[in-house]
Amino acid sequence: MGADKMIRFISWLLFAILTCLMIPMGAYGCTAFLLDTNDGPLYGRNFDWRIGEAYVVINKRGTRKKAIPESLNHPENSLQWTSQYGSATFNLIGREFPMGGMNEAGLVIESLMLDQTRYPPLDSRLSLLATQWMQYHLDNAATVKEVIDSEPQVRIRGPRDSKFHFFICDRSSVCAAIEFIEGKQITHTNEKLPVKVLTNTAYQESLTFLKQGKLPEPDYDDSVARFIRSAKLIKEFDPHTEGQAIAFAFNILKEAEHDSHATQWSIVYDPKALTIHFRTLQNQQIRSFTLQSFDLSCSKPVKVMSVETKMSGDITNNFANYSHQVNRNHMRYYFVQSYFAAPPDRLLERFSDYPESTSCNE
Repeated sequence: MGADKMIRFISWLLFAILTCLMIPMGAYGCTAFLLDTNDGPLYGRNFDWRIGEAYVVINKRGTRKKAIPESLNHPENSLQWTSQYGSATFNLIGREFPMGGMNEAGLVIESLMLDQTRYPPLDSRLSLLATQWMQYHLDNAATVKEVIDSEPQVRIRGPRDSKFHFFICDRSSVCAAIEFIEGKQITHTNEKLPVKVLTNTAYQESLTFLKQGKLPEPDYDDSVARFIRSAKLIKEFDPHTEGQAIAFAFNILKEAEHDSHATQWSIVYDPKALTIHFRTLQNQQIRSFTLQSFDLSCSKPVKVMSVETKMSGDITNNFANYSHQVNRNHMRYYFVQSYFAAPPDRLLERFSDYPESTSCNE
């Protein structure tokens, strides 16, 4: 092999490795649900893992983006789009690679680990990393149906050991659990989603155990137990109870906390009011902000804030302008904490520089 080919091969190999690291690997326990109230739906989510340091990012509409390529040899074969909606996302890894969030149309997408996940094989569709798949739909979809209908055009991809399924809801209370089993997309929605809860077991399997009133042996990560507890609490909720729905949603999240993994974030989204409430392991005070409080046009700077901000109540004024250095430092911290080593600087730059490859189309 010639020197040039060897250099290209090594560059490709390192790129592939770092791409794999851009998605959290290994199991963690999470819970998501929708609570229907008289004032509209509330979407709850627990993130249970050993790392909780993350940023809330206010993403802008009108932003041109090009997906991380599947191959360095063919970077031109990358999906390109312009965001139609602004959004707020919780980013464990770095900007543009969220774990979940809500857009200004009231669409909420969150990811949960599912060991059975097998993403679709290579085909003619343009592809997106799983984290970018979420950002793409927050950028472009207003309803659950629009997300489901994108399957013929967009293929999700991810490392073999990084396995997500997704709980997606919109402001009209329509939800879907989207899973990828044996390389095929399985969608549970409408009558196929009678219980609006998702944990870390395939949805149909969880539903079967709920109907039978028993737990599997073993119940890995207490996943089915968390599904059943959440479903029962949702059923007990009185939608006519005024002013207590958000507290009730946080109570469900408390009851669904993992026994062995720390619950790093608990989030309650209000898609109708476009408000997000959350608390963290290190700060149990509930903090809130509303998407409408931000100028979501791309001509204004992207805003970011650490989830560990030492505040309570309305935290709108605690957001700061995004900076590349903060993004780079956070990505490096994530890799060191997750994999006990930092990637080579030039590869870290490739991903931490990604937001700078976007541009404003307004």
